[in-house]
Amino acid sequence: MRTHKLASLALAVSAAFSTSILAQEAETIQKKETALEQITVTAQKRTQSIQEVPISVATLSGEKFESLFSGGEDILALAVRVPGLYAESSNGRVAPRFYIRGLGNTDFDLAASQPVSIIMDEVVMENVVLKSFPLFDVQQVEVLRGPQGTLFGRNTTAGIIKFDTVKPTQDLEGYAKAGFGSYGTMNFEGAISGGLTDELSARLSVLSQERDDYIDNAFTGENDAIGGFDEKAYRLQLLWEPSDDFSALLNVHGRELDGTASIFRANIFDVGSNNLNANYDRDTIYYDGDIDGNGADNNPQEYDGFGASLKLEYDMDDVTFTSISAMETAEGSSLGDIDGGFNNADGTSGPGVIPFSAVTQDNLDDLEQYTQEFRLSSNTTDAMNWQLGAFYYDASFNVTSIDGFFGATTVFHENRTWAVFGQTSYQVNEKLNITGGLRYTHDEKSLIVGDQNVDGFAVVIGAASVQDYEPINVDDGQTSFELSANYRITDDMSAYARYSNGFRAQTIQGRDVAFESSPSVADAETINSYEVGFKSDLLDGTLRLNGAAFYYTVDDMQLSAIGGGNNFTALVNADEGEAYGFEIDSQWLATDELTFTAGYSYNHTEIKDDTLTIGGCGSCTVTDPVADDGNYIVNGNPFPQAPESIFNFTARYTVPMGDNGEFFVFTDWAFQGETNIFLYESVEFTTDDNFEGGLRIGYENFEHNYTVALFGRNITDEDNVKGAIDFNNLTGIMNEPRILGVEVKYSFY
Repeated sequence: MRTHKLASLALAVSAAFSTSILAQEAETIQKKETALEQITVTAQKRTQSIQEVPISVATLSGEKFESLFSGGEDILALAVRVPGLYAESSNGRVAPRFYIRGLGNTDFDLAASQPVSIIMDEVVMENVVLKSFPLFDVQQVEVLRGPQGTLFGRNTTAGIIKFDTVKPTQDLEGYAKAGFGSYGTMNFEGAISGGLTDELSARLSVLSQERDDYIDNAFTGENDAIGGFDEKAYRLQLLWEPSDDFSALLNVHGRELDGTASIFRANIFDVGSNNLNANYDRDTIYYDGDIDGNGADNNPQEYDGFGASLKLEYDMDDVTFTSISAMETAEGSSLGDIDGGFNNADGTSGPGVIPFSAVTQDNLDDLEQYTQEFRLSSNTTDAMNWQLGAFYYDASFNVTSIDGFFGATTVFHENRTWAVFGQTSYQVNEKLNITGGLRYTHDEKSLIVGDQNVDGFAVVIGAASVQDYEPINVDDGQTSFELSANYRITDDMSAYARYSNGFRAQTIQGRDVAFESSPSVADAETINSYEVGFKSDLLDGTLRLNGAAFYYTVDDMQLSAIGGGNNFTALVNADEGEAYGFEIDSQWLATDELTFTAGYSYNHTEIKDDTLTIGGCGSCTVTDPVADDGNYIVNGNPFPQAPESIFNFTARYTVPMGDNGEFFVFTDWAFQGETNIFLYESVEFTTDDNFEGGLRIGYENFEHNYTVALFGRNITDEDNVKGAIDFNNLTGIMNEPRILGVEVKYSFY
């Protein structure tokens, strides 16, 4: 049935394309007055046309971006919406995990390192909690695929996701948007911008998202016990421009989240199958999770964050000086009933067999991140342009893991990084441009184990004891570089080739100290990436078609062996990881009223290490060979959470309504191919043919600047597995439910 639905939808999309193409070919091809909007990006820390940058870049903005978040979705809504980009989480609306071209990190710990860097308003968000800052009043999202180590530093081996918000203006402008949907979902967003003086302008942006609890806890008999959230965020920007040569931009922002952590669902697969069984009910869970002895806790989650940045720019004729100073703070906690069910004292359990109850809580305290970047960049029309810079990063935080049996254990993390970098581009002739870059980075990390097994019953009965762990200190220095060439074939078509190198710094994982296991350390990984691509504007500027093919290897690849029968979390290094594939991005203005976008990526990934063995799951069907030590050989397996293929599609059709408005229909669809969830391969923890669609129907009035629309997210109400817990039973993590609603937006200029 699922395959039939997917095929039918694919045929409908194909028919839409074919009909439009045939209709256009039936006419005499002539120049149109309209053409696709030119897109500019800052992928190389300069404002450039996306068609001139020798990097595989995809962007999200405008109606497509707004539609994705109309139902109160968080940053995970970006998953599969760009070819090669995936995201998931086992920590609810915080601590997302991103993957580009299959490369990411499945570690769920709050101290996890990721090879995809998140850049918000030119500030790196290193900690996984900082990466989840809500998205609102966003000008554009850029997804840079492949290593970006020269300009953006370590921990960018997979790529970066760059968010740029709307900046203050002298003219009075802004908007207000309100949405109401299923499950009591409410989404309020707005901004106001304008000049305070002739030299000072400001922009205030706010967001409020909430959803009622809608999932019943059948174990306690509590209706509407879980599933909701209440999130508030704000951003205030002040732009001071006392002269044409100097500007200062202050950005102050914060968030408050009170909601639900990830919802774990016990035994929703039968042994030997990845199909959902009768234990799965989207509106029901069976939680007995309880740390304090006051009844079921229903996976609560609370986080607060605050940050500020100051960007100074000084134009010194031929050279521009840029300084970006920033600080970020955060704290909060999440609790998870990770077995996803109940286990009574009399031996009864459910749904299915739950060998033992498992509930944990993670607290993030005193996260402080400070960054400073200085840049000098050329500001001329010469054939050669360049930029030089220096970067400093300093972060510290502590994580307290609380287990109902072992008690509370705290570990302290510190990380310092400094770097110097440079990049230059040379216009050899009218057609050929060559770019080269170099960066040296030095990284230091430390971990200190603090209090252990506080208030733990395990210590009382002698099942655990306080251990003596020496502080761990690691450091490493690496050089990253890139070389690329862009050749303009015609005015509307170019081809490029790029070789890039990068590294992810050493990582320390201290999570299992809470269970009397020593911290684990992973050596730095390095990546070598080769990429060729083309960019084109065709059919008189109405069709944009960009593509890239890539091949990369990762030496000393950092992997996280999570879960398994013992529920341990350990860092390991594989000798090598290898991947190859391609991406295609397209946009077509078929008529003045009809616009399509489509993208596809294929990604083959493979772990290469004949000696690496990993513990298996508690009750699933592992298909890997067994080693002499009883663990599973993962050599040849795909990277975890790396979709083999991604396809996304949008269509927008408008009907003019007089001279002042239009009726519109907008739909978006995303398809995710075969994905292996863990390092080992198993029947149950492999997903395939996941897809979701959205729909937006409404009226836009140009004269009075308002829009009224009906929207739907996950309109076919698909039940898609996004993650799993493997140590205790066959527990799964599912996608968001179908949300239907209405949205009203008013803009003023």
